[in-house]
Amino acid sequence: MVTMDDVASRAGVSTSTVSHVLNGTRKVSLTTVQAVQRAIQDLGYIPNTLARSLARSSTSTIGVAISALSNHYFSETVHAIETECAKHGYMMLFVDTHDDPEQELRVVTALHHRRVDGILLAPSTGSRALEYLRAFEMPAVLVDRMMSVQFDQVGVENTQSTQALITHLIEHGHRRIGFIAGRAGFGTTDERVAGYRAALQAAGLDFDPQLLVNGGSSSEPARVATAQLLALASPPTAIMAGNNLMTLGAMHALRDAHIEVPGQMALVGFDDFDWADFFVPRLTLIAQPVKELGAQAVNLLLQRMATPTAPTQSVRLAPSLQLRNSCGCH
Repeated sequence: MVTMDDVASRAGVSTSTVSHVLNGTRKVSLTTVQAVQRAIQDLGYIPNTLARSLARSSTSTIGVAISALSNHYFSETVHAIETECAKHGYMMLFVDTHDDPEQELRVVTALHHRRVDGILLAPSTGSRALEYLRAFEMPAVLVDRMMSVQFDQVGVENTQSTQALITHLIEHGHRRIGFIAGRAGFGTTDERVAGYRAALQAAGLDFDPQLLVNGGSSSEPARVATAQLLALASPPTAIMAGNNLMTLGAMHALRDAHIEVPGQMALVGFDDFDWADFFVPRLTLIAQPVKELGAQAVNLLLQRMATPTAPTQSVRLAPSLQLRNSCGCH
């Protein structure tokens, strides 16, 4: 029987380092992680927690690793996943990753050790969990953040939808449009920024880097970023926020500056939410098909579990524009 000592010897590291790699209990260099993972694969090592449960071919459980507590959009996504799991007779085991690569690796490792049949993951920037999932050939689907064609993944079309909303503002006469981008490193951030720039280019408008600010995918950084836009010598006449939390942060900054929306500033955003239609003015937003996203994620994972060697799939879902009042429409 292969032991952890055997893995350590093959990888040229200590037994404790192998333990840290398996359990995500300490930061280990990528080179060392890869060496340990190669040794595990070469030797066919199975951690004890897995070996004890090998007699069960399935636990009818799907693990979900998403940072959901701070973002209503992800909370709705988790609910949609749970609903779809129940339809297929699966229990969902959810753990919040807090968008932290180290926590994410610990979560994925723990879910694996608990013998979930597959994992749905919204990977963080600098994710180390993808290497772990590849090393153990764990059935997995990336949700929302499409980062690797080596995995099945499902997300929303971000670029063209953002371009369409910015174009809508341009058609209202706006020529200086601010954009509050999300956290760097997320594919969703890059795609939405690309849509913003594409709309400007298509309209023959110059890109002004001062109008592109980082809102950190959260409310308070977005409030600060909006204040930065308002302080420009030539401030924008319209602003788009890259997600729901940043839209709220922008609203706070505009309120604090006593700027009326949409009379003095048009405001639009990405991510619709339940109470957006009750604000004054009613918020113009891009609505993501959350229920369809959750259902697609679960079904892709079930397909992967049934046919592990099938080609991977990348699915893009179309969002919709919810045109209300904050953009200047009446």
